[in-house]
Amino acid sequence: MLFLNRYDAAMKLAQLLEKYKNEEGVILAVPRGGVPIGYYLAKHLGFPLDLLMTKKIGYPGNEEFAIGAVGLEGSIIENKYNIPQYYIEREVNRIRKSLAERYKRFMGGKGPLDIKNKIVIIVDDGIATGKTILVTLKLLRAGNPKKLVVAVPVSSVEAATRISEEADEFISLYTPEPFYGVGGFYKDFSQISDEEVMLLLKELNGGKAA
Repeated sequence: MLFLNRYDAAMKLAQLLEKYKNEEGVILAVPRGGVPIGYYLAKHLGFPLDLLMTKKIGYPGNEEFAIGAVGLEGSIIENKYNIPQYYIEREVNRIRKSLAERYKRFMGGKGPLDIKNKIVIIVDDGIATGKTILVTLKLLRAGNPKKLVVAVPVSSVEAATRISEEADEFISLYTPEPFYGVGGFYKDFSQISDEEVMLLLKELNGGKAA
């Protein structure tokens, strides 16, 4: 399967999310590549669109190995690794400051949407390892959503298996094996700029949901 671009992928993904159209929900898009997909789905479902501003905390000396995640309003740390407290506090503060600066750039003075008792649909343009999403799901649980759904056009089999165990529902249009990277499944996988993200958010916030 080859998607023309992110909007083509979003159109196909929307068909599998029709059942949520009359629900109270929120789209959380992973910036920047997930925003065009989130934009289309938010218009299609009539959901507000917010940005999923989370980042994993890496193990000391091995940043790719996630020991937790930090969001704008919370953090979650796996306590089985005996990580020094000073390291955790330093990383949480550093990451949260960076996330807050990016969120303000994209959203201005607007605060994160409340997800309590809502259908939360997390979207991105694809998932390779799924490590960040996995720890992010645990962080989002603390917000007491009604349901956590992860929806992407393409995912590795490994990520699909892991995320399916943590999410209430995992949707991927295509889970190829072998998996060579998200961009290989798009004809146009142009990088999304900060300016395009801000334009889409401004247009959606200023218009009416479809």
